[in-house]
Amino acid sequence: MDSNELNSPGFDIPPEIKGQIAITSLDRIYNWGRSASVWPLMFGLACCAIEMICTAASRFDLARFGMEIMRPSPRQSDLMIVSGTVTKKMMPTIVRLYNQMPEPKYVLAMGACASGGGPFKEGYNVVSGVDRFIPVDVYVPGCPPTPQALLNGLMKVQEKIRGESIKNSRWYKKGSDLAEIPIPILGPDLIDPRKLDLIKNEAKLQEQA
Repeated sequence: MDSNELNSPGFDIPPEIKGQIAITSLDRIYNWGRSASVWPLMFGLACCAIEMICTAASRFDLARFGMEIMRPSPRQSDLMIVSGTVTKKMMPTIVRLYNQMPEPKYVLAMGACASGGGPFKEGYNVVSGVDRFIPVDVYVPGCPPTPQALLNGLMKVQEKIRGESIKNSRWYKKGSDLAEIPIPILGPDLIDPRKLDLIKNEAKLQEQA
């Protein structure tokens, strides 16, 4: 982002110092720094992960966006790229990794499988979209998406970051609701603990019928 983007259009800067000074807001300068230093979590699930690896290689060069540092620890990451088919066996681990990431954090669902189950939708072992358990900020369509499509999705994440405000950020508010997402229970099927009451009520209705 150059000085023209940082300058507020509501203020006139004398021509003789236009190249030496910039007038901006705290939100814009803060979000500019955050959007240019996003650290993705380094993990992959299926064929989409190969395209993600290609995106980080020299031909496409994630370093242009400040995203080349993929961290092997969720404690040091602020972007989760869900790249590939999400199986029911893997979903509890994904939720655990998401909970371990510090705020502010973002999720990008890469490909048809992560977004909605893809060709395996409603299969016995596949989750029909990772957004059933964790919030998703950006969806990248494709099977698998090309590196160019992933780069476009990453730029959409940057746009979202630049549009946020410190005043409205939930991670800076006292008493904000930042409770961990309960880890799904893996048994004969995958159970969301948040829906246990609903499941019990439906079971009671079936017994009475």
